[in-house]
Amino acid sequence: MMEGTPIKVPMVGKVIEVKKKVGDPVHKKEIIAYLESMKMKVPIFSTVDGVIQDLNAAVGQVLSKGHVLAVIS
Repeated sequence: MMEGTPIKVPMVGKVIEVKKKVGDPVHKKEIIAYLESMKMKVPIFSTVDGVIQDLNAAVGQVLSKGHVLAVIS
């Protein structure tokens, strides 16, 4: 397990857009990806400033609630 802050998915949804990649800097409240859940486009935000160390999502993938979308250090 990598050290850092995990960004978890708050609900079941399908990834419709990934805005960041591993190595990208990210700021608190910046959008990492969008999910589609219950016909809504749901942004997934970073909760910290840092760099994306790990990204566990691909467009079209269905993620379950609690899935670690990214790790930021």
